[in-house]
Amino acid sequence: MSLEFVLICSVLGAVAGLMAGLLGIGGGLVIVPMLVILLPLYQIVAEPHVMIVAVATSLGSVIITSLSSVSAHHRLGNIPWRTAVAVMAGAAVGALLFSSIAASLDPWWLKKFFAVAVFLIGLNMLLTTAPVGVFGLPARRYLVLLSTAPGGVASLLGIGGGALFVPLLNLMSVDMRRAIGTAATSGLLIAMAGSIGYVQSGWALYALQDGFLGFIYAPAVLGIVLTSVWMAPVGAALTRRLPVMTIKRVFGLFLWLVSARMMFS
Repeated sequence: MSLEFVLICSVLGAVAGLMAGLLGIGGGLVIVPMLVILLPLYQIVAEPHVMIVAVATSLGSVIITSLSSVSAHHRLGNIPWRTAVAVMAGAAVGALLFSSIAASLDPWWLKKFFAVAVFLIGLNMLLTTAPVGVFGLPARRYLVLLSTAPGGVASLLGIGGGALFVPLLNLMSVDMRRAIGTAATSGLLIAMAGSIGYVQSGWALYALQDGFLGFIYAPAVLGIVLTSVWMAPVGAALTRRLPVMTIKRVFGLFLWLVSARMMFS
């Protein structure tokens, strides 16, 4: 384990934590692209598994970051718990199912799928002119079903779910602050369920003594959460200070930058 690598991950964690609290994204949209660069640079993992280890490690760190973010949003009153529980249930089921098959997927296609999905989500956030969408929230049993696919996709991308759930909930007339708070709760369940799947699917390939728990690289998780847990509450507090449409524009621009980096890397 390189101390320099852990320190870089700590800087990464500070940015990820701020974004997790501000946008409800869990931090994975920052973490995954950077780990895709860092893991081969420090010769930690072989090229065929770089993407899946980056995704799995991101989810491992998102567990801790999301706990901090959820706690902060709860104190601020940003989490409508009746809605959040339904979203969490569907997201957890989707994450566990999708992460279990991740090892069989082509990493090149996984990376491109990540880029396209994030670009389209960012486009929607930039073009919308209303603080909330035109649809209402469905019954909770239907909300559970609707949350399964985004939860599964989020686990494949290692993003915690906010990038998918914030636009979805906002479209269903949940205001941005509450959508962000709910997405933070779903991100916690996605990260937990997804991490279980990645530990199971990678257990036979990577040794515990080398710092791996399945596909999760523990030293990277340690470096990230050292700072992310302190910055997530700062980001959550900013949701009270920034106008709703400003948050949406920041969200959209950030997704575009991530999409471009992943598409052309």
